[in-house]
Amino acid sequence: MSPHIVVLGAGYSGMIAAKLAARRTGAPVTLVNARDTFVERVRMHQLASGQELPERPIKELLEGTGVDFVADRVIHIDADRRTVVLTGQELRYDVLIYALGSRTDLSSVPGAREYAYTVADVDNARLLRERLEKEGSVAVVGGGLTGIEVATEIAETYPGREVRLVTSSELGAGLSDRGRRHLHKTFQRLGISRVEGVRVTSVDGSGLPLDGDDRLEADVVVWTTGFEVSRLAAEAGFAVDSRGRMIVDGTLRSVSHPDVYAVGDAAAVRRTTGQELRMACATGIPAAAHAVRALTDRLAGREPRDLHFRYFNQCISLGRHDALIQFVRADDSPLEAVLTGRTAAKYKETIVRGAYLTQRHPALAALT
Repeated sequence: MSPHIVVLGAGYSGMIAAKLAARRTGAPVTLVNARDTFVERVRMHQLASGQELPERPIKELLEGTGVDFVADRVIHIDADRRTVVLTGQELRYDVLIYALGSRTDLSSVPGAREYAYTVADVDNARLLRERLEKEGSVAVVGGGLTGIEVATEIAETYPGREVRLVTSSELGAGLSDRGRRHLHKTFQRLGISRVEGVRVTSVDGSGLPLDGDDRLEADVVVWTTGFEVSRLAAEAGFAVDSRGRMIVDGTLRSVSHPDVYAVGDAAAVRRTTGQELRMACATGIPAAAHAVRALTDRLAGREPRDLHFRYFNQCISLGRHDALIQFVRADDSPLEAVLTGRTAAKYKETIVRGAYLTQRHPALAALT
């Protein structure tokens, strides 16, 4: 009998894993996701700034694939019984693909959960959009790619509004000299001020207390730093790292449970060199394709190969008419080469559209 494959999470990695698994194995596949629409997470800063995004019903994306879809929330995983407990039913699995992703960590700093906005999902991005339609200064906490994209999108959409980016490090620390120069020029052009080298100790109703008794006033705080994953993997007894991500081998299979695979942000994936892959759909999509390839090989009695992965670039939106494409070495360290301006904006948009196109045509991901 064919194994029943259950995929948890219909993000960039989970959707591809479900569709490829159904196509390649011929086995029954059930995809579980709390929402009934596919979320283009890399566009949440656009939604927050007031742009309308199309609805992507998951059932439409699954038409003709043979994948069964269940819109429900996962409550518990019983690894011994190979059962996933949902709010409305239980599902038994022979193979589990764990792709529940990540969410913004609002627990590490007091007040962040109560007073800060995020762009980690549709609901929170819409809440931020509603707040931004009113007057008020904005402080974006976090100098990573998400923080940069949020700050520049808001500043471009609301010219003249006070927007600050607050980071514990230097803005663009991981970029090349050329990349940092363009980023700094963009911040100057958009009127975004930088508060660097500070540590936010809490969030309250009127701003950000900082380390050393300093304070930054802000009417709106957007929290983009730090991510956490669901505790479901740890609670189920799967081997996880210190951040709760499932530990997998080179084929994306759990090191503790051979009937379980993990992909996307919820998996601690490493290159063959031992380097940990960063959280991004650029890594999650090829990892999902490789996990299914490994599963298919095992079902056919073949020995699967380990994932071989290299980085090519980092793509950063700087509003709708500018972007920064930082080309990188295989280990993600920056080259001096960059692409900027409108050409870079078109490049980034092509990448984002491509990420969604793989959801409709997962064979494109299988080519990676």
